[in-house]
Amino acid sequence: MHTSPRTPETRRRGPNGRYLPRTTPTDPAPVGETVAAADPKPTEHVVTSSIDDPTETAAERPELPEDRFLNRELSWLDFNARVLTLAEDPETPLLERAKFLAIFASNLDEFYMVRVAGLKRRLNAGLPMRGGDRSSLRNQLEMISQRTADLVTRHSACFSDEVRPKLQAEGIEIVKWADLDAPERERLRSYFREQVFPVLTPLAVDPAHPFPYISNRSLNLAVVLRDPEDAGGELFARIKVPNNVPRFVTVQNDSRAVRFLPVEELIATHLDQLFPGMELEEWHSFRVTRNAELEVDEDRDEDLLQALERELAQRRFGPPVRLEVAASISDHVLDLLVRELDVVSSDVQRVPGLLDMSALWQVFGECDRDDLKDRPFVPATHPQLADGEVPRSVFNRLRESDIMVHHPYHSFSTSVQRFIEQAAADPNVLAIKQTLYRTSGDSPIVDALVDAAAAGKQVVVLVEVKARFDEVANIAWARTLERAGCHVVYGLVGLKTHCKTALVVRQEGNQIRRYCHIGTGNYHPKTARLYEDFGMLTADPEIGADVTDLFNVLTGYSRQRSYRRLLVAPHGVRQGLIERIEEQARIAREGGEALVQIKVNSLVDEETIDALYRASQDGVKVDLIIRGMCALRPGVPGLSDNIRVRSIVGRFLEHSRVFRFGAGDDAEYWIGSADMMHRNLDRRVEALVRVTMPTAREELRYVLDLSMSDGTEGFDLDGEGNWHRHPANLTEPHVHLQEALLRRVIGKAS
Repeated sequence: MHTSPRTPETRRRGPNGRYLPRTTPTDPAPVGETVAAADPKPTEHVVTSSIDDPTETAAERPELPEDRFLNRELSWLDFNARVLTLAEDPETPLLERAKFLAIFASNLDEFYMVRVAGLKRRLNAGLPMRGGDRSSLRNQLEMISQRTADLVTRHSACFSDEVRPKLQAEGIEIVKWADLDAPERERLRSYFREQVFPVLTPLAVDPAHPFPYISNRSLNLAVVLRDPEDAGGELFARIKVPNNVPRFVTVQNDSRAVRFLPVEELIATHLDQLFPGMELEEWHSFRVTRNAELEVDEDRDEDLLQALERELAQRRFGPPVRLEVAASISDHVLDLLVRELDVVSSDVQRVPGLLDMSALWQVFGECDRDDLKDRPFVPATHPQLADGEVPRSVFNRLRESDIMVHHPYHSFSTSVQRFIEQAAADPNVLAIKQTLYRTSGDSPIVDALVDAAAAGKQVVVLVEVKARFDEVANIAWARTLERAGCHVVYGLVGLKTHCKTALVVRQEGNQIRRYCHIGTGNYHPKTARLYEDFGMLTADPEIGADVTDLFNVLTGYSRQRSYRRLLVAPHGVRQGLIERIEEQARIAREGGEALVQIKVNSLVDEETIDALYRASQDGVKVDLIIRGMCALRPGVPGLSDNIRVRSIVGRFLEHSRVFRFGAGDDAEYWIGSADMMHRNLDRRVEALVRVTMPTAREELRYVLDLSMSDGTEGFDLDGEGNWHRHPANLTEPHVHLQEALLRRVIGKAS
C-alpha cells in the first residue's frame, strides 16, 4: 500500500514557513532503516583546511582583477563552435560530420529556448542582472546575436560546401524536385496526395483571418499569392509542415544510392493544389524558437504535478526569442513576419540553404553505410562483473571490493542495470531507493522497480518531474510507479534533485547490509551508450550510511548537512571543494608539490574560480577539463599562470564530473553529479563521493592525466577566451582520448 503525494498532509509548512518535502508521514519506517541508528556520527567534512589564519594570508594578496571572468553565454557558444569544428574536420567520418551538424542545430535551439529566453525575460522585467564578466543584459544579447550569426553562416557553409557535395559523391543526395525523373515525380505525387495533403491546413492572413499562432520549432512556409480575378494586392498565407511526416522524403534507398527530398519542397511544388485558382508569387521557409522555461511556484498550496502540467500546457505559447528565415526571403515578407511575431531585428537569423539541420539525424540513421560512420563497438562487461565459469551475484562481488564502471566503455546493462534488476529479483532484498532524473522511454530500470514493488519489496523512487524537457516523461513515470505500489516523492521544495544515487537494503543472515550506486550520469540505458560517465558500486558501510541519510533528507524532514564520505549540495559541495583547493594552496606555500584536477561540464561559479585563482598564485598546478562553459581565464600572468583549461569533444559526450586534490599517492579523488555552476551548487541536491579503492583511483588518475597530456587532441583555452585546437597541427601524431579508452577498456575485457 502507498499514499499518493497529492494528499494534503504532504504539504505541511515547516518552522520557516516554507512547504516541507513531499512525503507520507503515516508510512512505516523502511525495513532495515534501524541500522542507521548505529551508524557512526558523520563529520562535517573529511578534510578541512589547515590554514591557521586564512584572513592573514588574504590580507597579503592583491585584489583579484574585475575582468577575471569570461562571459558564460559566449563561452557556451564557443562550446557549440567546437562541435561545429568536428563537423568541419575532414578526418571525421562523413556521416558523423552530418551528425555533428545536427547536434549543433539542436544545441542552438535549446540555447535560445533556455538561456536567451532567460536573459530576455530578465531584461523585460527590468532586472539589473549582470554576469560575472559584468556585461549588461542588453550587451550580452547583442554579443550573442553577433556570435550566433557568424556560427550559423559557418554551419550552413559546412553543409553546403563540404558535407553535402561529399555525401553526393558517396551516393547520398538531398535533391530538389527538378532533379527527379518522371517515375519518381509520379510516385511522390501519389505520396503527397495520400500522406501529406490531408494533414495540411493553409491559413490565410487578412482582416478576417488573424495571423496564426506559430508553434515552437515548427517548420513553416510563408506563401505570397495573387487572385487573378481581383485587382487587389498580394495575399499572404502560412502552411505548417506537419510533424507526423518525415522531414526528408525518401526517393531512393538501395545498394546504388540513397536520395532524399526535403518535405517543404514537396509541399511547395504542390501549392497549386492547396490554392487552386490562385497565382503563386513566392514562398519561403521560416521557423520560430520560443521561450521554453517553466515557472512553477512550489510555495503555493497545490499539487506539484498539477501545477507542472498546467505550465507544460502553456510552454508552447512562450514568447518568440528567434526567427529563422531562408536567406532568400523577400524584405516585405520578412517585415510581415517580424511585425506579426513581435520580434526585433537582432532576433532574426537569415540561414543560407537548409533550415533546421537537426533533421540530418534522419539522414544519419537511414543511411546504412558503416564505412562513413565511426567504427562500431560493443561495451565491455566490467572484469569484476564477468560471470566466468560460475555465475555470481553483484552483491557477492561488492562484498569483496568496490567496482568503478566507466560508461560507455563499460556496459550499463551488465553493471548498473543488472545491480537494480538483481536487487528486484533477490528475495533477500528488503528495500530499494533510487533517484530518477532522466531515463529512457522503455526503461528497464523502471521495469525492475515495478517488479520489486510487485514482489513486496519497499521501493522508494524520487522522480525529478522538473528535469528540463523531460517533464512529461517523468510525470508519466511517476504515475506508473505509483500505480505499481512504489512510494514516489518529488524531493525538496525549491530544489531539483540531480544526484544519481541508488540504495539497496539486503538481509544477510542476522544482519542488514547496504549496497549503493553513486554516479555522474543518469539511469538512462540509451544515453549510457553515448555519454561518458563514471559510477561506483559499493558495499562500504560508511557510504551506505551516508546514502541512507541522504534519502531521509529527500523523503522526510531530516535537515542533515554533514556526511562521512559524501559532499552534498546545496550546503556542502562548494564549501568542501574550496576547502580542498585551499589545502593544496597551503601545501604549495610550504614548498610541497600541489595539484588540483577538475573534470566537469561547466565551470562558472565565481567563488570556486576565485579559489582556483588564489591557488594558482600560491603555486598550485591546476588542470581543468571543461566540456562546455568556462568563465575562468587561464594562463594570465600573475593571476592564473599555473592553470590550464582543455575541452575534449568527440563521438561521446564527455559528461562525468571528477575531482582530484593532491599530486602524490595520498591524493583525494571524488566523482559525482555536480557541475561548478550556481544552479548545481545552490539550487540542486547533488552528491559527490570520495573514491578510495586503489584500482578506481588509478583509473581516474589515468583519465585525468591522459586528458591533459600534450599529445592528446582537444581544445585549449587562452586568457583572452579563445579556444585553440590541440595539437595545432593535426598531421602530427596525436591521441584521441576516447579511442584510446575504447582500446584500453575493451582490450582488458577481451
